[in-house]
Amino acid sequence: MNWLTRLLGTRTDTASLDAALRDAIASWEALPAPELGSAHFETRYVVINTEATGLDLDKDRLLAVAAIAIDREHLSPHDSYYAPLEPDAATALTNLLTFAGKGPVVVFNASFNRSLLERALDEHLGLTPDWTWLDLHWLLPALYDEHIDGPARLADWMKAFGIETFQRHHALGDAWAIAQLMLAAQARARALGLNTPRSLADLEHSRRQLRRHG
Repeated sequence: MNWLTRLLGTRTDTASLDAALRDAIASWEALPAPELGSAHFETRYVVINTEATGLDLDKDRLLAVAAIAIDREHLSPHDSYYAPLEPDAATALTNLLTFAGKGPVVVFNASFNRSLLERALDEHLGLTPDWTWLDLHWLLPALYDEHIDGPARLADWMKAFGIETFQRHHALGDAWAIAQLMLAAQARARALGLNTPRSLADLEHSRRQLRRHG
């Protein structure tokens, strides 16, 4: 049984959520669409990371979620969120939506983290956020090819920039490292005239296309 089959069989009826969660989701849905043409110094990016039982999307499940904001190019450990999915996945995920808002989301390795998170959001809340995902797995080699000219592991990029964190392989610990890498990405992007979230999304798209057809 693959993850799609499991999802279709277990999706939550949102009407069954308690009133506070339904209100919080309604408030999130009512937020305005993000302005992707704003400058980095006017944008609130949210780094999202996950913690799972393993790396197999067909077999493994989400254990915890974490998020850290980079608000107007400032990173603060106090502007962060972490929650295990047990014992209340709906509340953990609703609070993540509230924290993240509608702005651009930064992740490392979206093919795993985005897939895992969207599956859980659909299963427990019955929705899939229309976030603009920015994947440093593709953006970093596009911006810093003098360090690593191709997709690489998070650990490789942390070593390249001398970045450390308080706990590896923990959703929030790795999110802290990813957030520092995003600050480096923003700095190089500005130097190259890539001044907005939309320009980063376009760069990532170009990098993916180049890799696909290269």
